[in-house]
Amino acid sequence: MEQCACVERELDKVLQKFLTYGQHCEQSLEELLHYVGQLRAELASAALQGTPLSATLSLVMSQCCRKIKDTVQKLASDHKDIHSSVSRVGKAIDRNFDSEICGVVSDAVWDSREKQQQILQMAIVEHLYQQGMLSVAEELCQESTLNVDLDFKQPFLELNRILEALHEQDLGPALEWAVSHRQRLLELNSSLEFKLHRLHFIHLLAGGPEKQLEALSYARHFQPFARLHQREIQVMMGSLVYLRLGLEKSPYCHLLDNSRWAEICETFTRDACSLLGLSVESPLSVSFASGCVALPVLMNIKAVIEQRQCTGVWSHKDELPIEIELGMKCWYHSVFACPILRQQTSDSNPPIKLICGHVISRDALNKLINGGKLKCPYCPMEQNPADGKRIIF
Repeated sequence: MEQCACVERELDKVLQKFLTYGQHCEQSLEELLHYVGQLRAELASAALQGTPLSATLSLVMSQCCRKIKDTVQKLASDHKDIHSSVSRVGKAIDRNFDSEICGVVSDAVWDSREKQQQILQMAIVEHLYQQGMLSVAEELCQESTLNVDLDFKQPFLELNRILEALHEQDLGPALEWAVSHRQRLLELNSSLEFKLHRLHFIHLLAGGPEKQLEALSYARHFQPFARLHQREIQVMMGSLVYLRLGLEKSPYCHLLDNSRWAEICETFTRDACSLLGLSVESPLSVSFASGCVALPVLMNIKAVIEQRQCTGVWSHKDELPIEIELGMKCWYHSVFACPILRQQTSDSNPPIKLICGHVISRDALNKLINGGKLKCPYCPMEQNPADGKRIIF
């Protein structure tokens, strides 16, 4: 962060100079235009009277030309000073940041440069679709000749269509989607459909006494949710008592909080993405945020590896030379490290559960076999190595 602060200070200086220069330039030109306008009026007056150009007027004209020249030179000189300030920003960036970061990751990680470019383009396109920038994504697909199937685009198109309707406080498309996916949402223990019906009921309550009968009729939609959401349904039905007096001044005024629309958008995005097998956050944004955390550490370890001339330490595609803590937010699946070899298990070296219940990696199991028998490293039980069972977390 210190590096960013250094660059930001230089940038603030440049912006301040631009602001000062702009104000000074505008003021100087206005004064010059006013001065030239007065001289022009005097020359026009002399021409109408038919009098020859006096020595005084001639001197004023030469002074005006000199003033214009001096003002232009001064503005040009000030402009050159700004150029030097801008170049200092570039030098600050070069001084505080490593200009070459591609060497942090070996080229062997990618099968080919074409594959690398295709993966990056696909990640950008998916990010644009997820952010609702559909036209930009389509343009990128055309310019990069990237072939994206309609099946890939369809979930994003549907999600964005429903989210746009929710932002306009139109619950129709979201309710239609929730009803059509009711069974799968129940399997996820989602309360999306109830929250949508609740928000529609509150929207009717906001219409005042004229909407009372319609609200009572709509309340029948709450019947399937009565067991799980009994208390919330009771609150909404109790609010009908104050409908004629106005909910804004009643104990139920919290029902009219506009934050419920933002909440329903978040709930719909989370549950719909979970149901469709999509990530709530764009994979590109998650990768970028993780890279910002990991890059400084990787650059330091790369410098140490080069300094000690042990470049062979980091040669694997699927693992880093050191563990990098990205925080709980980036925990997406369980990870098991073998307590014997202190290595993270993988598909080629999966975790194996022994009959005594202890778990070690397959590589550790193979190293512990002695005379066709395996003794658990944590308890005295002996067993046949073939009795170990693979565990999938």
